[in-house]
Amino acid sequence: MLGATLYAQPAKSRKTATSNNDAAQKTNITAPTSNDRSTLQFPTSASMPDDVVWKRDIYRQLDLLEDKNAPMYYPVEPQGRQVNLFTYLFRLVLTGRVPAYKYKLDGNESFEEKDKLEVKDLLENQSIYYEMKDGKMTVADSDVPSAEVTRYYVKESVYLDQRTSTFSTRVTALCPILMRGADEFTTDATPYPLFWLKYDDVASWLTKLPMMGSNLNNVSNLTADDYFTLNRYEGKIYKTNNLQGKVLANYCETDSAMSQEQTRIEKQLSDFEEGVWGHVIDSTQVDSVEVLDKKAARKAAKEAVKITGSTSRRRAAASAKRESSERTSSSAPRVSARRQRR
Repeated sequence: MLGATLYAQPAKSRKTATSNNDAAQKTNITAPTSNDRSTLQFPTSASMPDDVVWKRDIYRQLDLLEDKNAPMYYPVEPQGRQVNLFTYLFRLVLTGRVPAYKYKLDGNESFEEKDKLEVKDLLENQSIYYEMKDGKMTVADSDVPSAEVTRYYVKESVYLDQRTSTFSTRVTALCPILMRGADEFTTDATPYPLFWLKYDDVASWLTKLPMMGSNLNNVSNLTADDYFTLNRYEGKIYKTNNLQGKVLANYCETDSAMSQEQTRIEKQLSDFEEGVWGHVIDSTQVDSVEVLDKKAARKAAKEAVKITGSTSRRRAAASAKRESSERTSSSAPRVSARRQRR
């Protein structure tokens, strides 16, 4: 079908189409510049409804040097068509395929038009070398600071959808963090959050970025969208949406207090999910018939306990009554009457 389409065009158009296909094969970002076309070719999971009955927004900090987050960091430098997450996102922002938004001092994301980030400002503020060719900014692979982006901020929404009766966790925003300042005299690097990306804007592109999801299986059978949709990452909570707009560091004075607060929030989320469903059943491990049998067995066991308990209580009460009467009769003084002889 592709061959017939090409040869049905004039020679000049055929040559242009062929060159565009060749260019698309050499890069990891495909030729279409419209995000709508990419969405049609690579559909993603349904977005979170606006009318959910319960939702809580959580902000996590991901360390890419940890094993679970390593698929986002490696390869640090491009190897053929394999690139890491930041290089891929940076190319999307640089070419204008995906809009980036400013990281504000309060750390809150805003996806309004006035908060869009100019790519030139990003390059100059972070001292990223670029060249102008034919009126476009180009950055060589060696000048992309992918090795220095070792952390991410991830905003996720934990919500209950009443229409589908599902309890889900969905990533809604990403923020790469540039870590600079560490040298031979100090190991403390300074974080520089670069920009916020709306996940819905990049989701269709992430379906085309393969990732290696296991050390034991080196086949890249996982995409970046799968990685975030399945919540394969691991990160510590540093903020939740609250009435006062505080991050955990504002009211946790010590590291132990911070750890306890993070554990408390994680438990709140799990307790809410268990409270909604009553109990959690793994449908992949337990058959529905077996579940019903177990429920019936538990119910029968409870009834047996009730019957046994009531019988035991009656027996104990009767035994106590007998013992009480025996003690009363044994403790009463004996009275004897002697007959007098006449």
